[in-house]
Amino acid sequence: MYLYELLDEDSIAMSLKSRTKDEVLEEMVDILDRTGKIKNKDAVLKAVMDRERIMTTGIGNGVGVPHCKTNAVDRLVAALGVSREGIDFQAPDDEPAHLIFILVAEHNNPGPHVRALARLAKLLSNKQVRDALLAAKTPRELLRIIKEREQEL
Repeated sequence: MYLYELLDEDSIAMSLKSRTKDEVLEEMVDILDRTGKIKNKDAVLKAVMDRERIMTTGIGNGVGVPHCKTNAVDRLVAALGVSREGIDFQAPDDEPAHLIFILVAEHNNPGPHVRALARLAKLLSNKQVRDALLAAKTPRELLRIIKEREQEL
């Protein structure tokens, strides 16, 4: 399973409007809802907020990866948002998140979720990849970069 297979142009927001972590979590769940990837918007939002309260999903280097498990999906789903201003995700390096990937997984099927988190961590540990994603102008370009770079992993 590749990350780019979880995304499409409609599930990518090139310019997030949110300014806080709670707002961006709502905005990202709205994207999943609008694209028909989730069955229950309220359940997903509660699950992702609950997960975030346990421990931040800001991983550093300008990246946030909010994620959760819920019965409101039939399979692993994802969306990607770009924040030009950056959002405080309480990351270990205290840097604001500019790339926000949300992953929502089935409650009783953790395998794809764990693999996707590992792939994201590996992909986004590369500064050149992060810089290329931030420089992208369109969702199509973002998808192309992710696909090309991910196939190199």
